[in-house]
Amino acid sequence: MIVLRFLSWVTLLACMQVSAVHANEWSVAPNTNDGKRWQVAYYEGGDYQDYRKVLVATLNGLMDLGWIEPQPLPDPDGHDSKSLWMWVVDNLQSQYLSFRKDAYYSAEWDVEQRADNSRRFLQRLILQKDIDLVLAMGTWAGQDLATSRHSTPTLVLTASNPITAGIIKSSSESGLDHLHATVDPSLHSRQLQIFHELVGFKTLGMAYEDTVSGRSYAAVDQAETLSFDLGFEIVPCFTKSDVKDQAEAEESVIACMKELSSSVDAIYVTVQGGVTKRSINEIVAIALEAQVATFSQGSSSEVKAGVLFSLAMDDFRGVGRFEAENMAKVFNGAKAGHLRQTYEAPPRIAVNTRVAEVIGYNPPLLLLGAADELYEEIVPFP
Repeated sequence: MIVLRFLSWVTLLACMQVSAVHANEWSVAPNTNDGKRWQVAYYEGGDYQDYRKVLVATLNGLMDLGWIEPQPLPDPDGHDSKSLWMWVVDNLQSQYLSFRKDAYYSAEWDVEQRADNSRRFLQRLILQKDIDLVLAMGTWAGQDLATSRHSTPTLVLTASNPITAGIIKSSSESGLDHLHATVDPSLHSRQLQIFHELVGFKTLGMAYEDTVSGRSYAAVDQAETLSFDLGFEIVPCFTKSDVKDQAEAEESVIACMKELSSSVDAIYVTVQGGVTKRSINEIVAIALEAQVATFSQGSSSEVKAGVLFSLAMDDFRGVGRFEAENMAKVFNGAKAGHLRQTYEAPPRIAVNTRVAEVIGYNPPLLLLGAADELYEEIVPFP
């Protein structure tokens, strides 16, 4: 039954994507700003691996559209966001776009720095008006710039749930002409439905920071709705996520994994600052020892490292093209807030059969046949 439902979702989403191709008919052809290059800024709450991946994918999309001269880009896994942005500034060639060296802003997950950056950047947008478009990476950035105090076109990328985070009003309406946030409103519900139907858990462990942003990252509202509909209990454990000391965030997640693994049937490994390449190996080891089923909210690469399941993209080419086209449409006269915000990535289910063997779970053969990524070994992150 679960495999049939999964395949039906694949077909439905494919049809939705085809039908959306004709929406928002704005040109994506390269053009200048009255003979000058468009000025692009970068704004984030702090470095996070998906921000780098989506930035590289967006730049590749701009190359495909002709806005940037084609050339190889750095591996996003090997750079922090600042060094990546500075490489972009120094190396990319374009007669249409200028990625500003003096327009990189990161709070480095520091609350006081966030307030200072927000104040200074908004003042710049209001008074200097020297930026034509802002790439706002993640929830903190989206929250800081989702305001009528400025009118500079702002694209919010990689915010886990911009609706519950208060960045946009809904998936169809941002609420501000200059604001756009990419959203997949049903992704996390789809993940949890599949996980529940595959495992049939009665108790689901979720570790997350108990803040508006933390609950948004972890899709707590969607999980709570499903818990009522499907009849399971959520067992929370509170972590630290958006903090300057990443080791502190990682330790908090590991502590929660130890606490949850002894009391739940399954664990939803949520997106947060403490789930990293450094911590995921220990997260996996704890779950394996307790023989608890796990599902990665964020990345199929975590399945390769030893999480049981995921329904998530590790290839950002599709969303990168979507963001590149949104940039192009804005530069061709579209209002950012009037562009389609929904991007539903093609569903790709990942399964680790070695993990299934270790925890004593027997996955359906039809599921294994339908899986897009099938891992037969646990390969820890180096």
